[in-house]
Amino acid sequence: MKAVVLSALNTPLSLEDIPTPSPQAGEVLVRVAACGVCHTDLHVIKGEVQFPLPCVLGHEISGVVEAVAADVKTAQPGDAVVCSFIMPCGTCHYCRRGSESMCRAFKASNLDPGGFAEYVRVPAPNVRAATFRIPSHVSDEAASFVEPLACCLRAVGRARVEPRDNAVVVGLGSIGCLFVQLLRRAGASVVGVDPLGDRADLAKRLGADAAGACDAARARVSELSGNRGADLVLVTGGGADVLPLAAELARDGGAIHYFAGGGGDRLPLPLETLYHRELTVTATYSSSPATLAEAFRLIVDGEVTVDRLITHRLPLGRLAEGVDLMRRHEALKVYVTP
Repeated sequence: MKAVVLSALNTPLSLEDIPTPSPQAGEVLVRVAACGVCHTDLHVIKGEVQFPLPCVLGHEISGVVEAVAADVKTAQPGDAVVCSFIMPCGTCHYCRRGSESMCRAFKASNLDPGGFAEYVRVPAPNVRAATFRIPSHVSDEAASFVEPLACCLRAVGRARVEPRDNAVVVGLGSIGCLFVQLLRRAGASVVGVDPLGDRADLAKRLGADAAGACDAARARVSELSGNRGADLVLVTGGGADVLPLAAELARDGGAIHYFAGGGGDRLPLPLETLYHRELTVTATYSSSPATLAEAFRLIVDGEVTVDRLITHRLPLGRLAEGVDLMRRHEALKVYVTP
């Protein structure tokens, strides 16, 4: 089968022939229909995230079941499905405490190979806990948003958003636009921050009370909050350098949530500022089986809009072009179709 392989850091992605995996006990083989390009993929390609090489990236996957192991009863060939890339054990200390992404099984699990390939083998735990049959009214591309939306749901839960809160989303890419919708569903007013006008306009169409560059956002946050500042500032990119801005926008006693990693070995904010203003800094990494199921429901029921977030569709052999478009901020969301 064809797959795009990252052989080593600082080398071009290459379209190669690799063996097609075979499903073992409890597993299924899925023919990939769509796989979204995530900024995590970009970070791995640039060497900013450690990952075993060579590898096939891609984890926002939907497709059609091609083959199943004899003992699989929950799926059959021809089923349109969306499946999770990684899966926790569900029983360890981390899973019991709601830290599923810290589970040792979670960190060791994955599809075989990644989604930038014609086929993937879905391990048995993923088949049991987070492989969902896609109804006919939901497109393959929309279904592929289950994974990123589930990550966003987990972040909103960790941030403990309450009705009538004032929230700020820094960065209005596809993830930021998902957060705008989830925060509005939670009853918060939302101000988006992004220097790109087309992204700010889309965020407003998706429910943000205001969106734009930093100066305009500061004024709107002050107006909406009665000069207190935001209850929550949610950072979707930019790394540690964004922390001073986030602290400036947050109210005393407010929260800053880092959804994405990024550059910076130290947090550029004095400990005294965190202490005297009682600021809370939190983070989440990835999703959980519960948020995957909820994300699937939201997309199936049409409660979260994703179609307007897709700006480019490319065949597998042009994945490198899609990566460049996202690096240059010329694409909101790129989908690759083998």
